[in-house]
Amino acid sequence: MLDAPDGHPDIHWPSGFSPDQAHSFCQAQAVVHAPPATAFALLADVTRWPDWVPGVTGARTGALPRTFEVVFHEQRFEIFVGEHEPHRRLGWSGVGAGVQLYQAWLFTAVADGTHVVTENVVRGPVAKSLAALSPVWARHLNTLWITQLKRLSESAPEERDA
Repeated sequence: MLDAPDGHPDIHWPSGFSPDQAHSFCQAQAVVHAPPATAFALLADVTRWPDWVPGVTGARTGALPRTFEVVFHEQRFEIFVGEHEPHRRLGWSGVGAGVQLYQAWLFTAVADGTHVVTENVVRGPVAKSLAALSPVWARHLNTLWITQLKRLSESAPEERDA
């Protein structure tokens, strides 16, 4: 396990998935010059992920509410939404390819747009191997993801908070 990293105090971790229980933990954050509703809507539209999320080549919503499936670097993951508070927070757990993960997103309105924070905890043999081979792999992926979210949110037609 990792030394206990400092996660954002407003992230709600499910049992077994706190940063100090992770084989890999990373955080990325950015100020997006768009309202929280715009950034949140883009992230919540799972079927569009293959168009912009690095490494995702397939995505479909599941038969149950708040479930979906993604193909990430040719590996299938089943995802279960654990937290969904529109325009404020989104979190999901996933299973596949020798890993279990939880990814949390926070959206906070600020003077010039939205402060977005994402944190990711990964557990399992694949996460241990990747952490040993390349300790920055997860951080790099999260940074690419939030950079794309920022770019697309800032160029999207503005949505008003409800």
